[in-house]
Amino acid sequence: MRKVRKAVIPAAGWGTRFLPITKAVPKEMLPIVDRPVIHYVVEEAVRAGIEEIVIVTARHKRAIEEYFDRFFELEQRLLQAGKDEEYAQVRHISEMAHLVYVHQAEPLGNGHAVLCARRVIGDEPFLVLWGDDFIRADPIRACQLVAVYEEYGASVLSLMHFGPQEIIRVAMASVRQERDNVYRILSLVEKPRPEQIVSDLGAVSGWLLTPGIFPVLETIKPGQGGEIWLPEAISALAQREPVYGCEIRNGIFYDAGNPLAYLKANLDLALARPEMRKELLVYLRQLLDTFPF
Repeated sequence: MRKVRKAVIPAAGWGTRFLPITKAVPKEMLPIVDRPVIHYVVEEAVRAGIEEIVIVTARHKRAIEEYFDRFFELEQRLLQAGKDEEYAQVRHISEMAHLVYVHQAEPLGNGHAVLCARRVIGDEPFLVLWGDDFIRADPIRACQLVAVYEEYGASVLSLMHFGPQEIIRVAMASVRQERDNVYRILSLVEKPRPEQIVSDLGAVSGWLLTPGIFPVLETIKPGQGGEIWLPEAISALAQREPVYGCEIRNGIFYDAGNPLAYLKANLDLALARPEMRKELLVYLRQLLDTFPF
């Protein structure tokens, strides 16, 4: 069994749910407290032992590459000003991981975005982490996926429970339970209609895939909107080889491409910062007392 060393982060989408700001700023670069969404995603991969990360971008996403690149002039100014802590933070960003950028020339779906990374991934297992959402969990979500992969030697999806109003916005998973929080994936339905709902488990945010997904992506017919959808390809893969799901323990899912969920993520992560928590709580209590609900 090969070690999981690589990850793919599709980040070429238009971010239409967050217009008009995403007309100029990539959704992956929207800040949560003081760092962009994609920073948290890359950080999770690194903490799980990933050595090489492929970011699939488009020509309007140059800001992502600039963020992770070195900014020599800024580093020198910070050093000259004696701002050693800020210098260390900025320098760390460019040293987090070995990043490879692949451009998706046409918006042909998230499955096509993953297929664009095939030459870099080769015949190795790899994580897929989305550039605009993430899960906070203990243990780290990516580590939970890797642990299940090392046990079963097969693809593993992140699973979480959703209510009827939420499951229609994610990929619903039909499953057979293997043990406690591990399931065999029978099929996936992307954004199911109400009459299609047979499960409250949704496959969200991050997946660990074997290279067996690539032949499926190459041959699967485009789905809705003429795009290649990764959930449809994984559903087809599950008919060829075992695919498992890991119900993420102690996890909170943040869809930072959704304005309301994005605001909640900012609040949660700010409250998790000791230097902000006390003052922010005071403000929120005042807001609750004075806001005309």
